Amino acid sequence: MTVIDEQGRPEPPMGGDELATLKGFLEFHRATLMWKIEGLTAEQLNTTAAKSTMTLGGMVKHLAYVEQQWFRVVLHDREPLEPWASVDWKTDNDWDWCSAADDTPEQLRALWLRAVDGARKDLIEALRRGDLSQPAKRAPWRDGRVPSLRWILTHMIEEYARHNGHADLIREAIDGQTGE
Repeated sequence: MTVIDEQGRPEPPMGGDELATLKGFLEFHRATLMWKIEGLTAEQLNTTAAKSTMTLGGMVKHLAYVEQQWFRVVLHDREPLEPWASVDWKTDNDWDWCSAADDTPEQLRALWLRAVDGARKDLIEALRRGDLSQPAKRAPWRDGRVPSLRWILTHMIEEYARHNGHADLIREAIDGQTGE
């Protein structure tokens, strides 16, 4: 049975196996990001805090990119989808962060939700062919290492946890909402 907290987030299972625990924490962090952006306007999604240029809108677009990059491109060695496929990353390595100001809140949420949905499907597909130890299909890194599916899931939890901390600070600066 899935326990849902006051913010609508699914709690990770307390007694789950490794896969259930990893998936549970990833879903919890995805729901945390949704909670942090819920109800914000375009102006609020483009608000910065302190000296940082980081915005919640940029974070949403960045995490959409990260979802498809790790689960589609790295895990399955597939070409990136649009809008990522046509980006000149050498010219603007922060395009995902910077271009979010041109998108509406609805466009940002839809882009992120599509990426999350695709990542979930890519994970299911990978698990049909192997376990958490399976290596990603993308060519090895320059040093010869290849991340496993276990590493990718753990990295995604870390990515969301780090950015959800940023989201806490930015959301509090916007409207005073605090929380985990």
